[in-house]
Amino acid sequence: MLPEVTAIRYVTPLREGGSVPGIVEADDLGTYVAKFIGAAQGRKALVAEVVCGELARRLELRVPELVRLNFDPVIALGEPDTEVQDLLKASGGLNLGMDFLPGSVGFDPLAFEVDAAQAARVIWFDALVNNVDRSWRNPNMLIWHRELWLIDHGAALIWHHNWKGAQASAAKPYDATDHALARFVSPADLAAAAAELAPRITEALLAEVTALIPSEWLVDEPGFDTPDAVRHAYADVLGGRAATIADRIQLSAPPKKPDAPPEWLRTWVEGKATGREGGR
Repeated sequence: MLPEVTAIRYVTPLREGGSVPGIVEADDLGTYVAKFIGAAQGRKALVAEVVCGELARRLELRVPELVRLNFDPVIALGEPDTEVQDLLKASGGLNLGMDFLPGSVGFDPLAFEVDAAQAARVIWFDALVNNVDRSWRNPNMLIWHRELWLIDHGAALIWHHNWKGAQASAAKPYDATDHALARFVSPADLAAAAAELAPRITEALLAEVTALIPSEWLVDEPGFDTPDAVRHAYADVLGGRAATIADRIQLSAPPKKPDAPPEWLRTWVEGKATGREGGR
């Protein structure tokens, strides 16, 4: 089970993401980014955070510590934004907390270098969990103590929104051409990452990770009788995907000339110059 804490002070909302997480202080003296069950994405976004975050951690990728976060909306009565108040009132009970990394900065693929091996491991992992939210427009990575940290996996595991089509969805290619780390890797780097990581995705590992999903977030899932049945479904899809996804990662070819940036980078630079680039 994930560590469990109780929020004792609501500090402020974070408006960079569509789910409007918030900063809270908890009874263990820790500060956390709270991901709320009342957000539009609902409990499945929190399930994805747990599965992806804890799987990444076991693959030795850096992810802030996750905790079960008990939240009482009463502690946030002073929040003046009525929309945020509605979110908080709908989120009483068990939510998810992510350790707050003070002093961290958002990853910028033009400002920070990432070695090819690490970048390839992240891309392979994102392909495994079908994370479509790590593009150069919205990297969802932080630099903290000069290390790369992965955050925000709520949009991954897209197949769990339609379990009937889960296997077919999981069999589709993974488009990494816009990935924030694509410029750092080659197909050979990805092949090396797959050779290292794929054998580590075992039944035992997936059972360990899916066991961390709170049962409260799995009850009444259409098509399943018990929370454990849902856990097995996550493990089945991820286990099958791990063996073959490396062959289905679509990665843009490196530029032929050093002065010819890839299309995604050229577009981004032009967008920044005109103030029209995408953003969180």
